[in-house]
Amino acid sequence: MSDFSRRYLLRASAAAGAGAVVVPGLTAAGAPDIAAASTLDLLAASDPTKGSSGCRPAKLTGHIVRPGDASYTDDRIDYDQLFSHYPLVIVFAQKTQDVVNALTWARQHNVALRVRSGRHALEGWSNIDNGIVIDVSQLKSVHIDADARIATVGAGLTQQEAVTALAKQDLAVTTGSEGSVGLVGATVGGGLGPLNRYLGMACDSLIGTEVVVPSGRECAKVIRADMKDHSDLLWALRGAGNGNFGIVTQLTYKVHPLKRIAYVQATWDGLTDLHGIFDAWQRTVPFADNRLGSEVEIHKSQILLFAWLAEGTAAEAKKLLAPILSIGAPDVTVQVGNWGPIFAGAQVPRSQEPANVKFFSQFAKKLFSKKAIDVIGYYMRNAPTEDSNYFVDAFQGAIKKEPRGGTAFVHRDAIFYGEIGAAWGTPSTTPGVCDPLTSTCQAWTAEFSQAMRGFVDGAYVNVPNVGMQEWETAYWGRRHFERLREIKAKYDPYNVFQYEQSIPPASR
Repeated sequence: MSDFSRRYLLRASAAAGAGAVVVPGLTAAGAPDIAAASTLDLLAASDPTKGSSGCRPAKLTGHIVRPGDASYTDDRIDYDQLFSHYPLVIVFAQKTQDVVNALTWARQHNVALRVRSGRHALEGWSNIDNGIVIDVSQLKSVHIDADARIATVGAGLTQQEAVTALAKQDLAVTTGSEGSVGLVGATVGGGLGPLNRYLGMACDSLIGTEVVVPSGRECAKVIRADMKDHSDLLWALRGAGNGNFGIVTQLTYKVHPLKRIAYVQATWDGLTDLHGIFDAWQRTVPFADNRLGSEVEIHKSQILLFAWLAEGTAAEAKKLLAPILSIGAPDVTVQVGNWGPIFAGAQVPRSQEPANVKFFSQFAKKLFSKKAIDVIGYYMRNAPTEDSNYFVDAFQGAIKKEPRGGTAFVHRDAIFYGEIGAAWGTPSTTPGVCDPLTSTCQAWTAEFSQAMRGFVDGAYVNVPNVGMQEWETAYWGRRHFERLREIKAKYDPYNVFQYEQSIPPASR
């Protein structure tokens, strides 16, 4: 790689003045370079990409945002404002070639990079200080072949946009329940949500991807990974997590018919019935009809149950859930209709959501004992905010069966997924570390997760934790992790795509 270091890059931009970025190819189209001629001469003289790299010197294309631009603050802030980063440049790709150019440029100038889609990376790893953020959120395209039940979409789609587009044709794939999350990030990490017991994980329906990967020492290229070509990369992209091997720009799914959903929501005030509700839920839903999916959220002063019965009626859904709904006196509502409007109607506007979140992910491979449920009850009664919760999503059903070609997602024997979540603060431009509640919320999640360790196994790569020991086996298991390292060595041998818990290439 080039010896044109980030240190030199920053020194050059500082010499040019605040907000200016002075490297070949970095100025927006039609804008003049804001720098002294002597600085430009130095950069040109030290640029080793001229004639030596195997590919032409790259110029950034797409919508380019730099420090000093009016939109920079809004464009750099992510969903979880606990983390605040100041990238050198943000490239909003508008076509695949923009991604190729950005990756090539970053490699030619030895600038650290991160990949971003829906901005929901929960440890802030899709953003970076003094590096380049390659954002694919504007790659929005949808092509649905309803007869073949194949959908090819741009990597910029959110989960809500994907659900809406497919539901208009009575089709579906598994997504998470939060619409603003990027579809690509959710899928590549596995993808769990309301339809997972019916259709499997989101990655199980992924049958092809367009990916921009490193090429040689300083270049980039586009490849297609499917069951015929680069099938090992497809296997990895079914559960390895985003930003490990390349930049996914397009996804192809095998989609499934879904004309109707019966959606049940039940609310219990207080935590008096927690043990009965949780025990009935864990003994009922994971072993019920595969069409039934369900999540439970336990808050400080209430318990919420959400359930979805694919191609079901209200009566069928309530009958399946009767062992749970018969406990206490819940407030129960039922909707039956097309999945698109039901999904959209359940969304919460970002302005009403907390600014800062901290999660711990877990998988349960055996039923929780009374002691485990008591631990949950203790910590939830002492939760730092009402928005904090303990969340579970039912597994088993279709999740137990891998698709043809297999996946890197390893937690198929879980009974349910569990998640500790603290949430606090209001959206602003101030980093969440400045919030007086931050230390309290972080301590609560850490203590809660430690108290649950004896009852759970593994963790979910889409909900990572920076302080986790042996995260490699927690996310993927030892055997899968070693295979992922081999695939990393094949497609990214120079470890271009790296962050705090990225997959390292195997030694050759």
